[in-house]
Amino acid sequence: MPITYLKKATLTAASDASDVQQTVRGILDDIEAGGDQAALDYASRFDRYEGNVILTADEIEAAIAQVPERLKADIRFAQDNVRRFAEAQKETLQDIEIEVVPGLIAGQKSIPVNAAGCYVPGGRYAHIASAIMTVTTAKVAGCSHIVACSPPRPEVGIAPAIVYAAHISGADTILAMGGVQGVAAMTFGLFGLPKANILVGPGNQFVAEAKRILFGRVGIDMIAGPTDSLILADKTADAAIVAADLVGQAEHGYNSPVWLVTDDKALAEKVMELVPPLIDALPEVNRTNAAAAWRDYAEVILCADREEMAATSDMYAPEHLTVQAADLDWWLERLSCYGSLFLGEETTVAFGDKASGTNHVLPTSGAASYTGGLSVHKYMKIVTWQRATREGARPIAEATARISRLEGMEGHARTADIRLAKYFPDESFDLKAAD
Repeated sequence: MPITYLKKATLTAASDASDVQQTVRGILDDIEAGGDQAALDYASRFDRYEGNVILTADEIEAAIAQVPERLKADIRFAQDNVRRFAEAQKETLQDIEIEVVPGLIAGQKSIPVNAAGCYVPGGRYAHIASAIMTVTTAKVAGCSHIVACSPPRPEVGIAPAIVYAAHISGADTILAMGGVQGVAAMTFGLFGLPKANILVGPGNQFVAEAKRILFGRVGIDMIAGPTDSLILADKTADAAIVAADLVGQAEHGYNSPVWLVTDDKALAEKVMELVPPLIDALPEVNRTNAAAAWRDYAEVILCADREEMAATSDMYAPEHLTVQAADLDWWLERLSCYGSLFLGEETTVAFGDKASGTNHVLPTSGAASYTGGLSVHKYMKIVTWQRATREGARPIAEATARISRLEGMEGHARTADIRLAKYFPDESFDLKAAD
C-alpha cells in the first residue's frame, strides 16, 4: 500500500535556496586578486574583528586558560574517541600488490594529502565538536599541515573552547577568519599558509557555495545542505524519547528537516502530541529554530510494515538515521542509504554529533545515497603503481597495441611496439587492429 503522510512538509531545502553564487564568486575573485589585504578587508567587514588572524602560541595558551577544567576533560574524552575510531578506520586502508599476470606486478598505495583546511563554524553555536572531528581525522590520516579556521567574534576572537579543541586535536595553525574569506585564505595559501589540498567541515550557505565553486582546484569533503534526521520507530519505541530526539535535531536550524517513519499510528499520534510542548520548553534561540523546522519541514509517515519503512528511509537517504525498533540486526543488514546509523534508543544522534567517536560531518540532502561522511579516507589518495619484467610486459604490450589501434590511437600503439621490438628483436608480432 502507498505510504500515508500524517504530517507533510510544506517546504523543502530547495524552497529556501537563495542565489548566493554571484556574491560568493565575487568575494573569491577579489581575494584571489587582492591577496592578504583583500581577505583582511572582508574579515573586517563581515567578522568585525581586527585582531591577529593567525593565532600566536601565546594567544592559544591564553585562550586555553579560559576553558574550565571540566570542559577540557569532556573535550579530551571526545577527541580520544574520535582519534581511536579514526585510527581503526585507517587500518582498513592497506597497501597491496598483486601479480596480475606472470611478470607484471601492480599495487595500491595510500598517501595522505599534504595540507588540509578545516572549517569550524563559530557563529550561532561554538562548534567545538567540529574542530575535533575535522582536525583529528586529518592528523590521524597523516596530513603534513592542518589549518583550523573559525570565525572570530568581535573584540573576542575565536571561542576559547574551539581553540582548545583544535589545538589538542593537532592543528598546526589556527586561523581567526570566517565565511568565504576564511575558505579563500586556506585555498589560496594566504598569510604564509600552504595552499590547502582539501577543504572540510560544515558551514553556512556561503561557505558551502565557496567550497562548491572551488572544488576541482581543491578537494572537498562534500557540499553540505541543512542537516536532516530520520527516525524509524515501531510499536516498541518510547514515544517520549522519539519526540525528544526529533526536537533535538530540529534545533539545528529553521530549515533542518526531521522525519518520523513508523508502522504504528498510535505511536505517531503520540509523538506529534509531545513535540510542540518540548519545543516550547527550549531556550528562545533553540525554540525559534525547532518550531520553524517542525512546522515547515518535518514529516510523519505511516507505513504498512518494516520493509516499507526501510524502503522509505532508503528513498530519503538521511544524514542521520535512528532505529528505535525491534530486531536491530535486521535493520542493520537491510538499510543501505544513510550518513550515520544509530541503532536502539540507548544511542542518539547527539552522541555521534559530540563524543562517541564516529564523525559528524555527514552527507545531507539525499547525498547519502552515493557517499558517506568524513573519515581518514577523505584525506588519503589511493594511488596505483606497476612494474614488469620484459617477459611480463610482452602480452600486455601486444594487447595494448591492438586495442590502441582499434581505438585509433596510433601513438599509444607505438609505445607498445617499440618495447616489443627492443625486448624481442628476433620475433614478429601481429599488432594490427582486430577486424
